[in-house]
Formats: sequence, C-alpha cells, structure tokens
Amino acid sequence: MTGLPAGADEVRREILQLSLNDTTRGNRLHIGLFGRRNAGKSSLINALTGQSVATVSEVPGTTTDPVYKAMELHGIGPVVFIDTAGFDDEGTLGKLRVEKTERAARETDIALLLFSGLDMAEELAWLEVFRRQKTPVILLISRTDELPDGGRDLQAAVEQAAGEKPLLVSAGDRPGLDRVRQELIRALPEDFEQPSITGELCQAGDLVLLVMPQDIQAPKGRLILPQVQTLRELLDKGCQALCCTTDRLADTLARLKEPPQLIITDSQAFKAVYPLKPARTKLTSFSVLFAAFKGDIAYFLTGAEVLLHLTASAHILIAEACTHKPLQEDIGRVKLPRLLRKQLGADLSVDIVSGKDFPADLTGYDLVIHCGACMFNRKYVLSRVQQCQEQQVPMTNYGLAIAALLGILDKVSLPNG
Repeated sequence: MTGLPAGADEVRREILQLSLNDTTRGNRLHIGLFGRRNAGKSSLINALTGQSVATVSEVPGTTTDPVYKAMELHGIGPVVFIDTAGFDDEGTLGKLRVEKTERAARETDIALLLFSGLDMAEELAWLEVFRRQKTPVILLISRTDELPDGGRDLQAAVEQAAGEKPLLVSAGDRPGLDRVRQELIRALPEDFEQPSITGELCQAGDLVLLVMPQDIQAPKGRLILPQVQTLRELLDKGCQALCCTTDRLADTLARLKEPPQLIITDSQAFKAVYPLKPARTKLTSFSVLFAAFKGDIAYFLTGAEVLLHLTASAHILIAEACTHKPLQEDIGRVKLPRLLRKQLGADLSVDIVSGKDFPADLTGYDLVIHCGACMFNRKYVLSRVQQCQEQQVPMTNYGLAIAALLGILDKVSLPNG
C-alpha cells in the first residue's frame, strides 16, 4: 500500500467516468484534400464522411478557410478531414486562402490530391511538395461521372506525368469511394502510432503524483488538455494517479507511507516542486512530456543547452499553439519572457507568435521556444522542427527551457529514458 489519502479511490472512479474517451483533434490522423477550385474536393469529403460537411457549389472558390471535420473512419480510427481552398485561387483574398492551404498541408498526414484537367503543372508542383515532406499522397480524379470517358484519358495522362496511376472516383460512386478508403488504410504512415506520453518513466502499479496549479489558464471546473491526456494514459497504464496543487504538495507527500515513483508538474512550478521532491522520486513536467509526444525531444534538448550560452543581445522567438486572449501572468507572454530577461539580461529581444502564425524566415532568431503544442498534431509540430533545422536555428520547448534557466535540466527525467 502507498497510503493514498482518503477519497483517492473515489477521485479515480470519477476521472474514469469523465468524457475522456473523445480523441482530441491534435491526436487524430489528418487527411487533407487538395486541388484546384471546383475540382470536387467538397463533394468528395461529403461523400467520404457521409455528411454534409463542406459547402458544395458550382461557383469556384466557395471553400475559403480550411474546413476540419473530425470523425471515425473504419479501419483507421479517429481522423480529421481537411477541405482546403483551391490552390489556384486568385487576387488578394485568393493569395491569403492559398497560404492557409499551404499551412494545412504542413499538418496533413495523408494527402488526397485531385487532378481536374490536362494542365496539371500546379498539381505536379504540390505533389513534389508532399513527396519532399514525406507525406503519403493518393492521386485522384474526381467527378468522373461528368467526364465523357469516365476520366480514363486524364488518368493515363496523370500516370505518365506523375509516375503513379490515380484513382477514378465521384461522389456517387460507392465502389470508387471504397477504393479511396482502402488506399487511405494502405497509406497510413508506419510511424503514425504516437509515442506514449509518459514513456518509460512509469509502469503499472507505480504511484504518480501530478502537481497541477489551478490558475487563470485553467478556469474553475476545468483541467488543461495536457493534464487530462496524461491522467488518462496513467489510468490506462494501471498507475495510481494522485493529484494536488502546488500549495498542497508538502502536505500530500507527508501523508504518503512511501514516496511516489514519479512527480509530474506544471513547468511553472519547477522552482517550488524541485526542493520538495523525495530523493528517489523522478521529476518531469507536462511540457517536457509533450516535447517528446509531439515533437523531437533530442533537438529540443540541444536547444535548451544552447539557451544557457545566450546573452542579452540574443533574439528569441516564443511560439504558442493557443490563440486565447492574453491573460494576466500568461506563461508564454508574461512569465517565460520575464524569466528569460532575468537570467539573460533586461535588453533581451523576445518576439511572440500564437496559433498557426509562424515566420517563414527564422534566420534572425538565435532560438525558438515552443509550447507543449497540445493543440497541434505531431506532423505539424515536426514540420516546424524541420523548418528550424533547415535554417539552422536551435529550438526547444517551454518545460526544457524553464528547467535549463533554473539550473535543473539534468535533474529532469525524460520520457524516453
């Protein structure tokens, strides 16, 4: 027995009864549909989902911002279909729409690329982009019911130009839709199964203590997403998960007959939690866990070490996945910049971006510090990592950066051991 405080079993049962089974969009396979305006993308996505998800019109350019539809796909599981604007859109607004289509491409795990005519230069250019990004691509000719030969001549032309035979499909063609679904299963990336959040840090039967500050970023009645997902995994692993807030940590540890095998805290609380950590207990944070779950923790660790050698003349970019209105004592917009300037110098230059705003040119920065990215899928985070690597800009994440600044980076346990 670990001597859990009274009521812990009831808390465990209540957590199990919460609606934690819903797969968040960031953890779903992203399937993007790409093609020219009026190529049949919206009709196809409606046919594949069996729902009227996207607006269908004969007017080119009806789809503006990407449309996201989460659903379960037989043989694959939880997915998100992305209906994008035509990549041949024109004008000032058209350029903005195409930019959003390009962003959608970076988070796409499998691309459905629709060809709609013999002038296929743009489609072939996009095909090259996907191949360079190592994104599986399924070539399609849609709306074949409207073509005099059922699309066979176009199919031959695309095969000759692309080196791959496209599928023929239309919204009302059930056998064709079934073939698309089969190809989606076949194209499923081998590494799509996301790593465990906690990795080798804990196993069945371990007591794991989660220190979860309930501040302005976690309004009353809510837990933030990384806390929820980590809790769920611990319960699935058969761990004994115990939660407390930072101010109750000392009292919680005193009530235990044995120390926990692992403490997972909010990175902001490292300074308060580390001195109270039992000697035999491993320590990590939600952000550190998500550095491996969503990104490239080896690259992030190198970036955290680079941070220790920066000076006040450095230029740092902080990237947040969330787009909420700035809050008092916000971690990314207030606390982290303050800690950076305290450690590196008051004249440190810090830029902050949020959501999917991310500079194409990063060469002016000495370091990028990213949040845990619980709102993004792994593919999109890795595309940002790749962008930093290609431009030779170090990158780390909130948890590793805070641990480095506090001088405990080597004391923090990583999920990959």
